[in-house]
Amino acid sequence: MKKLNIYFTAGIPQLEDTKEIIQLIQNSGSDMIEIGMPYSDPVADGPVIQKAHELALKNGMTIQKLFSQLKSIKNVIKIPIILMGYINPVLSFGFEKFCAECSESGVSGLIIPDLPPIEFEKNYQQIINKYNLNFTFLITPETSDERILYLDSLSSGFLYAVSSSSTTGNANADLKNESYFSRIASLPLKNQVMIGFGIKTKRDFEKVTEKASGGIIGTAFVDILLHHKDWRNRAKEFIQSIKE
Repeated sequence: MKKLNIYFTAGIPQLEDTKEIIQLIQNSGSDMIEIGMPYSDPVADGPVIQKAHELALKNGMTIQKLFSQLKSIKNVIKIPIILMGYINPVLSFGFEKFCAECSESGVSGLIIPDLPPIEFEKNYQQIINKYNLNFTFLITPETSDERILYLDSLSSGFLYAVSSSSTTGNANADLKNESYFSRIASLPLKNQVMIGFGIKTKRDFEKVTEKASGGIIGTAFVDILLHHKDWRNRAKEFIQSIKE
């Protein structure tokens, strides 16, 4: 069975909805949850997720607030929780303090797209390991085989293959990039590969997971949370439609 990872931004639609959404994602059949930590300049994200970041910050979401929300439900969450965000807020919080809080809050891994691998190796890998956290790097169609193998060697949990060189939710994301997906599949990687960016339907999910362990859906899910009063039912139905 291919793995489904659902992404959403913490603190939307309302500040206190985060806990309910995490449980909804788990109960609807997702295999993993990726939670975005709101940031004022989310450069890798498209307009929908940027809007989610803005709303979450306006609602008063902070890293500390997110940790307290996670702690309050950690005993009922049985699937992996990954935190995704940018390095600046994490450094402001204090990197080791952040990792310690992750460990206490039931978080199993991190994705920080703007943390350079060389910096990771030099300054942060030991701390990540100390708190038994996974760390995932991103690769794109432009990433050379040699570099993919290097990033795979540094990653744990999974390797995040961006479907095309675009921002999240891009309507032109190339889910038919057969040569890229085949190239990744042919490499002797130690990690599972999860493909993300542009997956909106069950058909998209099936397509990208032909040669990968799973898929990551963010924008299509966040869109439901932002634009529907009836988001609870719609979100549940959406996840179930992908997994059925």
